Amino acid sequence: MLLRIHPTHPQERLIDRVLEELLGGALMAYPTDTVYGLGCDMLNKRAVERVYAVKRMDRTKPLALLCNDLSHISEYALVSDFAYRVMKHLVPGPYTFVLPATRLVPKVLETRRKTVGIRVPSHPIPLAVIRGLGHPIVSSSCDPDGAEEIMNDPEEIDRYFGNQLDLIIDGGPGGLIPSTVIDLTGAEVVVVREGKGDTAAIHG
Repeated sequence: MLLRIHPTHPQERLIDRVLEELLGGALMAYPTDTVYGLGCDMLNKRAVERVYAVKRMDRTKPLALLCNDLSHISEYALVSDFAYRVMKHLVPGPYTFVLPATRLVPKVLETRRKTVGIRVPSHPIPLAVIRGLGHPIVSSSCDPDGAEEIMNDPEEIDRYFGNQLDLIIDGGPGGLIPSTVIDLTGAEVVVVREGKGDTAAIHG
């Protein structure tokens, strides 16, 4: 199902429809401030497993979580004073932070190090969905694992994935550069992957 939602002023009735689908276990593609994401309700284990299957993704590779603000992050990750100082300058934005996971993070989403990738997108559609659910949504780039090109056209995503996805949110063209990944588990900033986020803006 292709659902067109206004990218800056999401229609409440359409967000409600998305929430209904997610609570029923739907797998969706959705716009973010970087690339289109592939995800689901964090609490639906079967849907999370489908993300791995659809992407043909190794189970050892972590999926990320999208939260709606910095305080929301602190429910699902242990945020040190150092990490907070770094993140407060970068949230919301195109940065994924690797942090120690709290007990609220489902085991299927934890890495072997007991960490989780987590971020706050600067995009009204996923933020509205997260607020409606009351907890994070799963996030991974909307393409097969290891693909050289990222799909940024909702109709292209629809044609490629077909009935493997239950819902595709059309919020207009997406970006082609994924988020910058920053490890904040130690006492220093470690840039794991350079992406859309400007690494020069990172400071504690």
